[in-house]
Amino acid sequence: MKVARNIAEVRQWIKQLRQQHSQAGGEATVGLVPTMGFLHDGHASLMRRAKQTSDIVVISIFVNPIQFGPNEDFERYPRDEQRDLALAEREGVDIVFMPAVEDMYPTPTKTHVTVAELTDTLCGASRPGHFDGVSTVVTKLFNIVKPDAAFFGAKDAQQVAVIKQMVIDLNMDIDIVACPIVREADGLALSSRNVYLSAEERSQALVLSRSLEMVKQRMMEQPALTAGDVRNMLRTEIGTSSIAIIDYAEIMTFPQLESLEDDVVLRELSSEVIVALAVKFGKTRLIDNTIFEPSLTPQTVVHA
Repeated sequence: MKVARNIAEVRQWIKQLRQQHSQAGGEATVGLVPTMGFLHDGHASLMRRAKQTSDIVVISIFVNPIQFGPNEDFERYPRDEQRDLALAEREGVDIVFMPAVEDMYPTPTKTHVTVAELTDTLCGASRPGHFDGVSTVVTKLFNIVKPDAAFFGAKDAQQVAVIKQMVIDLNMDIDIVACPIVREADGLALSSRNVYLSAEERSQALVLSRSLEMVKQRMMEQPALTAGDVRNMLRTEIGTSSIAIIDYAEIMTFPQLESLEDDVVLRELSSEVIVALAVKFGKTRLIDNTIFEPSLTPQTVVHA
């Protein structure tokens, strides 16, 4: 496994590996797994998916400062380089790209990539500028690595929708692969930020996956269930946690992320919907979601 510390190095290693594959008689495909490090089994699942379909697997580890807002956790975002490298090597990654902030942003950034409308809701509404930072750094990574495919976790479903739209709009020849959410045995979605949770906060955070499972169960039992019913039951269930502070508990079309009127009967929809949550436990903000097609009652599409 190669570890590239700057842009020139990662380009060099990718070029060499492509040439080696070419000499062996085939054109190599490159799969990119963008991460902010502090890797866990969810990231490992992305690497394994990339290995299945790509000749060369590159992961990036970069805590991107321009996607953090004021008073967010950029400085304290968890980092553990040696642990990350060990996990990447165990999963058979070919190249780890670990640039410094000064390498990615040598001068103040005057160019930003903005995806309109999809970023106006959910995390985009509560974290202004966040998705500009995400789409800008992902564009930079795509230009540096030049992957054939990029792999993202479905837990950040809005991010997946934004990146897919960006790739379409800018005619990027890259396949965006959304991979299922990976959960602990008790249902908590894996996240690098879980390390912030106290034992009590972690226990209370199980209300997120429990709420999503409840919605799917009610969909099977109540054909006349409306979007308003879902919003009300989410807030009621999450409210059973004495420390949960709801940022949003929403149901929308997916991937368009269009709001549904309260009286819309979900079974009558022919498109997929997302039930999306963002809730704070103490100082830690967690997100979770499930995506399904209501008319199929409910066949889960991006959820594990």
